Amino acid sequence: MATKLFGTDGIRGQANEYPITPEIALRIGQAISRVLRSSGANHNRVIIGKDTRISGYMLETALTSGLVSSGMDVFLVGPMPTPAVAHLTKSMGCGAGIMLTASHNPYEDNGLKIFGPDGFKLSDDLEALVEQEVLYDVKANGVTGDKIGKAYRIDDARGRYIEFVKHSLGNAGLDGMKVVVDCGHGAGYLLAPLIFKELGAKVVKLGVEPDGVNINAGVGALYPEFAGKVVKEQGADVGISLDGDADRVIFSDASGACVSGDRILALSALALKEEGKLSGNTMVCTVMSNLGLHEAMRKAGVGVVTTAVSDRHVIEALRKGGYSFGGENSGHLIFADYASTGDGILSALQVLRFMRKKGATLADLAAGMREYPQALVNLKVRSRVPLSQLHSLQEEISKADAAFGNSGRHLIRYSGTENKLRILVEHQDQGEVDRWSLAFKSAVEADFESL
Repeated sequence: MATKLFGTDGIRGQANEYPITPEIALRIGQAISRVLRSSGANHNRVIIGKDTRISGYMLETALTSGLVSSGMDVFLVGPMPTPAVAHLTKSMGCGAGIMLTASHNPYEDNGLKIFGPDGFKLSDDLEALVEQEVLYDVKANGVTGDKIGKAYRIDDARGRYIEFVKHSLGNAGLDGMKVVVDCGHGAGYLLAPLIFKELGAKVVKLGVEPDGVNINAGVGALYPEFAGKVVKEQGADVGISLDGDADRVIFSDASGACVSGDRILALSALALKEEGKLSGNTMVCTVMSNLGLHEAMRKAGVGVVTTAVSDRHVIEALRKGGYSFGGENSGHLIFADYASTGDGILSALQVLRFMRKKGATLADLAAGMREYPQALVNLKVRSRVPLSQLHSLQEEISKADAAFGNSGRHLIRYSGTENKLRILVEHQDQGEVDRWSLAFKSAVEADFESL
């Protein structure tokens, strides 16, 4: 029996294979109902959104059955960005919000992200309770009679989220700006272009024809060069590439070049500091962020709090420290004054606002940070052998530690959502980056061959 259900960002796996099956989804619905009640929540309403994967129909139906059979009413909002579900959970007074998505993964995968009544991701303790009930098949009598819940389609949910996101821009508009918006055939396909258009921008929309199987397929945040090419062809000001559930965004500048997530973090933190809106004069990032980000913040007198990988950890640090901004190099940006989770659309609006206010191009703003050469190698592995048991790798790590000094760093870890080993190497010298990323990769391959 599996001993773990939740990963670093909810539950995720291949659709119709454990644990992403209708049977488990039904049990998760029942478990969420019981856990909410046992935790003292007095809400009997749960909102369910999804991205555009074909398996969303299957999981939505099963999850709804589990919830209504336990006496919960369910609000179904259909394809909707993850941050919209988080916002609507709180604004509609729901006990929980559930987003059916596997984010940037291919369409064959799916998963669940669960939010509490405050719009933040479910706490570790509550996740553990849900996990325990599902994994150990805890049984409880379902409700009967008029205590059985109902399911409703909420037709105006999109409008509520649109107004919320537009409100974050204040009185600013986007008139005169031309933007390329690539929705990756994902959850933002309908709302994102509409929001930018309503704010006055001229919009070139891409990735807005989902068919259930084309989500993230050569488009969106994983392939920002697609939007970048169109930006250059169309003479647009910026390219905005969203991931499958629209909680991440990657930008392209007017030349079509991709702008790294760390550069976006840096320019956003500096802009907020200038506006007096960077709480505690501090921003939050993960261990994956470039050393150049830390250097830029140090020069600007901005403090940096570093967390483990996952926007969940960034949000925890923001809440604990009372900070207003942070994110990940992967494109998760959390503007905590407005949102309780990463929001690709809202974040893009803020970056466009910075550009308008400064009268500067995205490339101009991004130039405020020097980026250290970096390489990220993703190796598929058949099992997650403890790194301490990979002896060839440990030998190379010892050599690297002695050689790097203060000029570089390495970070080697397993993915929280996939069977992959991620090798990050960063150094002032590109040759050293190439040398050590290859050395680590070769060592890992040798170790797994000998197992």
